[in-house]
Amino acid sequence: MKYVLIILFSAMVVIEATAQNPVRLAIAGLSHGHVDWAFNRQSKNDTKIVGIYEPNPNLVSRYMTRYKLDKSLFFDDLTKMLDQTKPEAVSAFGAISDHIVVVRACAPRKIHVMVEKPLATTLADAKEIQSLAEKNNIKVLTNFETSWYASNQYINDLYQAGKLGEIRKVMVNDGHQGPKEIGVSKEFFDILTEPAKNGAGALFDFGCYGANLMTWLLKGEKPVSVTAVTHQNKPNAYEKVDDEATIILQYAKAQCIIQASWNWTFSRKDMEVYGTMGYAVAVDPVTIRERLQEKAPEERKKIEPRPAPFTDPFSVLADVVRGRLKLDKNDLYELPVNVTVVEILEAAKNSAQSGKTVLLK
Repeated sequence: MKYVLIILFSAMVVIEATAQNPVRLAIAGLSHGHVDWAFNRQSKNDTKIVGIYEPNPNLVSRYMTRYKLDKSLFFDDLTKMLDQTKPEAVSAFGAISDHIVVVRACAPRKIHVMVEKPLATTLADAKEIQSLAEKNNIKVLTNFETSWYASNQYINDLYQAGKLGEIRKVMVNDGHQGPKEIGVSKEFFDILTEPAKNGAGALFDFGCYGANLMTWLLKGEKPVSVTAVTHQNKPNAYEKVDDEATIILQYAKAQCIIQASWNWTFSRKDMEVYGTMGYAVAVDPVTIRERLQEKAPEERKKIEPRPAPFTDPFSVLADVVRGRLKLDKNDLYELPVNVTVVEILEAAKNSAQSGKTVLLK
């Protein structure tokens, strides 16, 4: 009984310490549609927002009113915000092209960064981000919704345990009806439909998921070649960017087909992995279809969600900053995988524009 009480007391001390020492978090940008999450986690006490950078006064006014935020939190100058509020971590919610700007400002100040997917719009920016992170010993994490999916982790565990055999074919399907169709904000729409800000359209917005998952499954292995086809099914809605993209990644012994679209009937994020011994399909975050023997029927099962902190990217960031969580170097959030993701996306963009397969070095 004495030892049980000691363990319980120790756990309470850890919880109390976390509550009293939240990570000082700053927000860089309010134009990305996922930023509201940062203000809708009142039940969590692992982070504290100490500053918000946003140069658009209309957005500042909107968020100040929506979440009853103090005016003193807002800055229209990124470096001034960093120097005055002294955050331990910054979460970037502007254009994808601004990720490099945020990391250039944060890295010399030893401030960790989390960005929304993908890491960058160009391979040059991705490599510079990696170099700055390594030089200044900071973490730069890339947040993907599919990183939270227990189903993807389950399939990876099956593969690592040898139950699927060698991977031969992977199909990743991601997207929704389209940004206009689902009603994203004007500011987010302007990012998604401007090649300089987003890299491309559906090709980057949803092609990044498949590149991220496949690189992770193969522990950082790069494809030999990348072939992509893009199209505008709705040119009146998406004048400057593709709304339909298919990417084929060819590896030495495997192939991955990524179907990224703003034309799906309904929103979807699913993955099919076929090996030499069996296959498994991640239908949604907690639903699996699998067949591990030729003479056995396919089985459908529900699994438990990922445990904390993996259901909340800000909790992941806080635990990484505090040293409570150490991610594998080829984790879905980590730089090695996500630099390769950008390399794949850039090659896919070049392939679609040229009509030719691109060979990776």
